[in-house]
Amino acid sequence: MTLGRASSSTTIAAFGPLLKMAPGSGNCTLKDVLIKSPIGEIQISGCELGIHDIKLLNCDIPESGAEDAWASFEVCEGPGERIAPLEQCTDWLRAYFCEPGLMEKYPLPAFHHPLFHKDSFQKSVLLSLLKNVTMGKTITYKELAELSGNAKAARAVGGAMRSNPVPLIIPCHRVICSDGKIGNYSGGKRNNVKLWLLAHEKRANAM
Repeated sequence: MTLGRASSSTTIAAFGPLLKMAPGSGNCTLKDVLIKSPIGEIQISGCELGIHDIKLLNCDIPESGAEDAWASFEVCEGPGERIAPLEQCTDWLRAYFCEPGLMEKYPLPAFHHPLFHKDSFQKSVLLSLLKNVTMGKTITYKELAELSGNAKAARAVGGAMRSNPVPLIIPCHRVICSDGKIGNYSGGKRNNVKLWLLAHEKRANAM
């Protein structure tokens, strides 16, 4: 297993916001931010209480000059005054793509997607992944099932990855098959994105 142990500061940054989430999301007023990143357009949706979704839209993986692509990050559309969770999420993603060495300076935003408002195996899987698998590391579906308390639930882990509402922050791209194959990303539609993200993190760790 290629798990990376999360530092205490990373763990606090990752779980502090989650512990402060308010229940329910039915009355939320959502706002969006559209970002142009090295992997294409990313839309972040959130309310005052936290981030609801991160969606990978039009993907355009650079064929060459990947290192130069790190600096490609631009906020294209969004409200004039971004609410705090959107601002935090934007700052974190900018650091992830452009300055990985400075990521610990930026706290993660709170999550306010309904999935995180009740206990479930899916929630347990996603939070275990967030807590234990650090940048540049990988874990298999089977290992993540064991870590989440059900060693026989590797298939359910795959389902949790497919329905992850906040990819990149909860790094479902770091979950691979037991035979070393990368497995699918976004239902197999964006495996090239998964490859790029893993290579990006490997380069960042080598710097």
